Amino acid sequence: MERVRVLVIGSGGREHALCRSLSLDPQVSELHCAPGNPGIAQVATVHAVDPLDPGQVAELAGRLRVDLVVVGPEAPLVAGVSDAVREAGFACFGPSKDAAMIEGSKAFAKEIMKAADVPTARSRTCATEEEAAAALDEFGAPYVVKDDGLAAGKGVVVTGDRDKALAHALACERVVIEEYLDGPEVSLFALCDGSTAVPLQLAQDFKRAYDGDEGPNTGGMGAYTPLPWAPDGLTEQVMREVVHPTIAELARRGLPYQGVLYVGLALTSKGPKVVEFNARFGDPETQVILDRLETPLGGLLMVSATGELGLDPVFKDGCAVTVVIAAENYPESPVKGDVITGLEPADNAYVLHAGTKQDGDAVVSDGGRVLSVVGHGPDQESARQAAYDLVGRVTMRGSFHRTDIAR
Repeated sequence: MERVRVLVIGSGGREHALCRSLSLDPQVSELHCAPGNPGIAQVATVHAVDPLDPGQVAELAGRLRVDLVVVGPEAPLVAGVSDAVREAGFACFGPSKDAAMIEGSKAFAKEIMKAADVPTARSRTCATEEEAAAALDEFGAPYVVKDDGLAAGKGVVVTGDRDKALAHALACERVVIEEYLDGPEVSLFALCDGSTAVPLQLAQDFKRAYDGDEGPNTGGMGAYTPLPWAPDGLTEQVMREVVHPTIAELARRGLPYQGVLYVGLALTSKGPKVVEFNARFGDPETQVILDRLETPLGGLLMVSATGELGLDPVFKDGCAVTVVIAAENYPESPVKGDVITGLEPADNAYVLHAGTKQDGDAVVSDGGRVLSVVGHGPDQESARQAAYDLVGRVTMRGSFHRTDIAR
């Protein structure tokens, strides 16, 4: 691949991880990010832009004369940013607005899975109290209630309390209520070019806010890769039974899928079943996956965007663990504006910015999941220790983190 100019859209920990990997790719000649954050600004040129405005993003791509636009978060994808970028003549890594509804609507995802015969939980789509109550009674406890639309990873309630489940359903315009899937959950990312797909390394994240998987669902409090306990052949099975049928069904509907398809899986007693799809790199799993990726990222994203995907990504030996440092009162109403110190990297660990902003000479919190601390090493325990050693040096008033990631 010739040297390319890349523009990344987004401002979170996932985008910092992407920009960090792209900055290490010798084939990337220029790296830009919009709107970015203080951490991203250390490795890329940042630009003020509304990431939800397709016209602004396309105009910026033209002004910078980039070769590739990488759309990070789900909201810009559902807003049609990828469509505007492609219409302006730029290669884009990220599905179209219509294809991104695989994440934008849980009901649409279920429809696609049913048509493609993809294994998933039985479900009902509900828009009234009566429909929701009937579905809760049909599937029983534990109750699983999912907001049909985008909810930044916090639209799912899993509870044994029927009243709490029904209250969540009534607070949403439309919900998908489904049977509970037993077994551990794992994440698989697949790079797709519209007709073919290749897998990345398996990872596992931790959704609950507190140790021991207690507390409310969050966007993810930590992750690790690889998964030494995963069944042999799991990746190949998921590609065969889930990824390829899904992108084939989308293509059949005139929605060729270009970008990354995130598959959240439950390894049930009856085999792997899909919990959810995301239309972008999952956060915080992206942080550990990209830490272990050996194949240059820029080339992988470019061939996915141009329909020329033909190589399997190669990963480094060893393990990576990331621990999220969250703001006080996350996920309900995170406190912002607290000064952060101790962000300097260590020999085998570094900090990725997620919800931060610059305030004079200080970096302050500006979101719920503020930082992601990544450690790596030859084995899981050494990677875990590296991450937690650096977590211990970061200070932010009122912050908290889980102490049991990858334990």
